[in-house]
Amino acid sequence: MSLLHGEESVEDAGAEQQLENRLRPQRLEQFQGQAELKRNLGVFVEAARGREEALDHVFLSGPPGLGKTTLASILAHEMGGEFKVTAAPALEKPKDLAGILTTLSEGSVFLIDEIHRLKPAIEEMLYIAMEDYELDWIIGQGPAARTIRIPLPPFTLVGATTKAGLVAAPLYSRFGITVRIDYYSLVDLGSIIRRSAAILEVDVDEDTVELLARCARGTPRVANRILRRMRDFAQVLGSGTVTATIVEEGMQRLRIDPEGLEEHDREILRTVITTYGGGPVGAETLAISVGEAIDTLEDFYEPYLIQRGYLKRTPRGRVATPRAYEHLGLELPHEDGGLLF
Repeated sequence: MSLLHGEESVEDAGAEQQLENRLRPQRLEQFQGQAELKRNLGVFVEAARGREEALDHVFLSGPPGLGKTTLASILAHEMGGEFKVTAAPALEKPKDLAGILTTLSEGSVFLIDEIHRLKPAIEEMLYIAMEDYELDWIIGQGPAARTIRIPLPPFTLVGATTKAGLVAAPLYSRFGITVRIDYYSLVDLGSIIRRSAAILEVDVDEDTVELLARCARGTPRVANRILRRMRDFAQVLGSGTVTATIVEEGMQRLRIDPEGLEEHDREILRTVITTYGGGPVGAETLAISVGEAIDTLEDFYEPYLIQRGYLKRTPRGRVATPRAYEHLGLELPHEDGGLLF
């Protein structure tokens, strides 16, 4: 796997990143959960291999940590092609994109993360590259300038984003395969935790797996992160086995509650309730109040809080639900003798 534009290589990465790479599945059958998604991708990959063609361009969307980069790398392995990855903000000028495209080999899988942040000039260059496998390039300046087309080998572009709605329609329409990755069930998270525990060679009590899964926010990345931290607690505070007692103490130390809410999640809910009377409150105002970037609030914290029924979006802003009051142990406000909800 090639990492471009300043991203660290596996050799230079820290211990945490090396562990993350070890835990990434290499094949579709190793990818836990998302059963329908895997079945469909398996058909598309097998068909492309049978025709000896590059896989059609793939659009991946969904919240952070659900496996978009992992899926892209799996597609490269399944197709037997080179895997290259960059992030849209790193592509500042058309020459940056041209430099990558001209180094692709036939059947390469090229991932652009945060593709909703591409600049218009780079999008225009991608259109021709995706459709015709050619690159428009201008030589010279002024009246002497002329355009040449540079042929490219057939490749697969994978566009990944947490904000599908911000991707320009002309770009989105050029992807032949569109995939939405959803939060994982407790059963699927349990499978991921068991697989990761085996790779990390850490013993986890079977009755502890569900407890870990419940704290993982429906996200494999969080599940693996929590497992690694519980391994640390088990090594130092216990006998090395991750037990329910170790998990309970570890979660208490990390300030993660049994529903997977971290301290910042609870702070967001508490701010909506105590500072803004339960809402509605605008996202920008809320982000300033909790000292968080609005993108982080909308991309990481809000989706899980909304999915779990603690927060809801309305045309006027964010509103805390009765479940949020119950979770924080706060009393629902009354208005004219009745509940607000």
